[in-house]
Amino acid sequence: MSDHVYKTVELTGSSATGTDDAIKKAVARAAKTIRNMQWFKVDEVRGQVANGKVAYWQVTVKVGFTMEA
Repeated sequence: MSDHVYKTVELTGSSATGTDDAIKKAVARAAKTIRNMQWFKVDEVRGQVANGKVAYWQVTVKVGFTMEA
């Protein structure tokens, strides 16, 4: 691993289909304005229950990106 300095941002993605989709939506949206993203870490998973079933997922992730010179 080279000598990089990373900055992290916290994002929360949401999805009606699952946690994987919520993570992908958060990262894809962030990629529109953040360059050099390198990794993510799941911090929290939560959801909404409706009529006794899981109706929605929310996943909070920290995304790390390298700082530009």
